[in-house]
Amino acid sequence: MSRQAPTLEDVAREAGVSRATVSRVVNGIRNVDPEIQEVVRRAIERTGYAPNRAARSLVTRRAETVALVVSGAGDITEAGQDTFATRVFADPFFGRVVGGIVGFLRPRSLHPVLMFAESAEAREEVLTYLRQGRADGALVVSTHSDDPLPALLADARLPAVLFARPSRPVPLSYVDLAHRDGGRLAAEHLLARGCRRPATVCGPLDVTASQERLAGFRDTLARHGHPHVPVAEGEFTLDSGLAAMSDLLARQPGLDGVFAANDLMAQGACQAVQQHGLRVPEDVAVVGFDDSSIAVTCHPRLTTIRQPVEEMAAEMARLLDEHIHGVRTEATSVVFDPELVVRESA
Repeated sequence: MSRQAPTLEDVAREAGVSRATVSRVVNGIRNVDPEIQEVVRRAIERTGYAPNRAARSLVTRRAETVALVVSGAGDITEAGQDTFATRVFADPFFGRVVGGIVGFLRPRSLHPVLMFAESAEAREEVLTYLRQGRADGALVVSTHSDDPLPALLADARLPAVLFARPSRPVPLSYVDLAHRDGGRLAAEHLLARGCRRPATVCGPLDVTASQERLAGFRDTLARHGHPHVPVAEGEFTLDSGLAAMSDLLARQPGLDGVFAANDLMAQGACQAVQQHGLRVPEDVAVVGFDDSSIAVTCHPRLTTIRQPVEEMAAEMARLLDEHIHGVRTEATSVVFDPELVVRESA
């Protein structure tokens, strides 16, 4: 004869509290004393009680899922949709975002649902999904400054938090990095190494973060007597970094330092330098951006500007949780500081 699954009554008896108190803890209602919450959680562990998610959703009116939306701009054709997804999954930055989000959501029994919004039709699917209550809110990672999705979410009054400040003001919370400060740190480090002819491989100039990193780098060099900084634009990919660095070396054969706007492009820049018979960092110092896993597997290991992506993503999820539960009703912003991490490439 099979043993019956533990019930709320079993947990209440084990914890020495009422069934109603156990129900409030299980359903995430916040007016329960923290010490009592802990007693109930321990009783749940001892009894092995597992809440019925469907029944819980009827009580809380929550789906207990959030949409993790990777969004673009324009209308990508069906043929380009696979390319969009492939580029997202190939970038270690996205994996770090997911890690930070899951790290916050999992202990709260919340689950992310991955959605792509690379076309008008896909954006409408995201809005419909949220309006129908199939997810409690959206965590949005935009890949383009002209992304219309943030404004659509704001107009629909749907709970959402953005990774990165939107290019056009919208009343949504966001987390971001002080990107200009990151560009400044890179410039100051190259100058401190004695670089006389620095250059940069910037990211796509239709991305706000790329613009900010480039501006911080240029402004700092200008303050130190470098009025012109050679620039080659990349696409945040290894191959684009290699091509952009090759272009810079052809145009500026005497350059001795380069700031690449992410680690993938910095890795490509290192390869280009070596293919031209030069050494990193002896002939050309290379500074990346992000401090991703690539920074420590690249040869030589990358000096880079650390972006605390996991912490930023966790903060994004925390803000969304507050909006969903009504703890936070106004939009806010949280801006993190970058940090220089010195390794062998510069």
